[in-house]
Amino acid sequence: MTDARPVPGRLPVLGHTVALLRNPLKLFTSLPAHGDVVELRLGPLPVHVVTTPELSWRVLATDADKFDKGLVFDKMRPLFGDGLATSNGELNRRQRRLVMPAFGRTRIEGYAENTMTKLADELASSWQPGEVVQFDRRMQDLVLTIAGQTLFSTALGDEALAELQHSIPIMLKYVLIRAFSPKFVEKLPIPPNRKFDAAAARLRAVIGETVVAAREQGADHGDLLSMLLLARDEDTGEGMSDRQVHDEVITILTTGAETTAVALAWFFHELGQHPEVERRFHAEVDQVLGGRPARFEDLPDLVYTHQIVNEIVRRTPPLILMRRAREDVELGGVTIRAGSEVAVSQHTLHRDPRWFPDPERFDPDRWTPGESAELPKGAYIPFGAGARLCPGHVFAPTEIGVVAATIGARWRLVPVPGKKVRAQLKATMQPNRLPMTVVPRT
Repeated sequence: MTDARPVPGRLPVLGHTVALLRNPLKLFTSLPAHGDVVELRLGPLPVHVVTTPELSWRVLATDADKFDKGLVFDKMRPLFGDGLATSNGELNRRQRRLVMPAFGRTRIEGYAENTMTKLADELASSWQPGEVVQFDRRMQDLVLTIAGQTLFSTALGDEALAELQHSIPIMLKYVLIRAFSPKFVEKLPIPPNRKFDAAAARLRAVIGETVVAAREQGADHGDLLSMLLLARDEDTGEGMSDRQVHDEVITILTTGAETTAVALAWFFHELGQHPEVERRFHAEVDQVLGGRPARFEDLPDLVYTHQIVNEIVRRTPPLILMRRAREDVELGGVTIRAGSEVAVSQHTLHRDPRWFPDPERFDPDRWTPGESAELPKGAYIPFGAGARLCPGHVFAPTEIGVVAATIGARWRLVPVPGKKVRAQLKATMQPNRLPMTVVPRT
């Protein structure tokens, strides 16, 4: 057995933190050149990063019981509490059994029909020909509103919805600094820490009040919050406490909304950069929808739209999944000692030319059935894998498909000349700005 190969460029005390915050995409796409298991330093802390699909699948799926959630999730516990994102062991398994029915097919179909389609159509109807919209912000507002109304279908959620629209963007702006800075940095009274902590405290307070009020009502309103409050463990008959429901609501809001909003923003940006992709998308939308809003049952027929979604998600996944070894583990000829930090980077895997030739090229045809079937297991994991697969792995693509097709049935979104758009990493790969001109398709 050998030690993991250190990644070049480590600084004293800070390790690779500066390089990670300055250009994380460059850092993580460089890792496979240094080995199948490499060592990064987050401050003084060594982190073993696996860089192949096979080893990533072992960490996340086949050997998942040998790992707990890792460092990043520890740092997010003050926000998430003991929700699915941060919990381990039997607590995590119990919570997953209680939460997953809220993301079943029948429920998602209801969310699509009653919320996603309706709100996307309302947004598309509000635009005027020739209007310039800040499209990334519109998608963020739309997705947060969908999340809020999906969670809180009654007036109880009005205050919570307003607060999440205000606080979640603030937290997402600073989450990367919090997650990857050395521990002493998160204690400093610097503006990113103060703003993150204040926003998190406000959001937790208003969600807590909403959960208590909904519990007192005791009714099933058909929303996610009702499902969580009424869920019962099949083995014990017990439900979740108010605190557990609160933690799951916070987790669902903060982990799901951002990735979906960013994917929708990049979806239409890429259409604006690739006329042939845009033409094929509009031809499919016209054939399937005939100008009306998209519904859940349309999604199987929106084949090319789904290919675009896959390509967008390949290019803009969460940066990294952290785990901590519960016991000594051998990975790729390297011994990982119990208690060591292990990481899987979707950016590393999704930009590896061994699995995605010319990975910087935007190419939805990578996802035709014949092409995608040849990918090794673990090469494409935007929602994780194994027993801890993200509960929103069906919800998110459904929402992206319904919203994109509904907007695309009526409008073209045209890039504004002279406005350079670049990716910046916060919680995900966001556009720095995305002004687009609304052009009617008829």
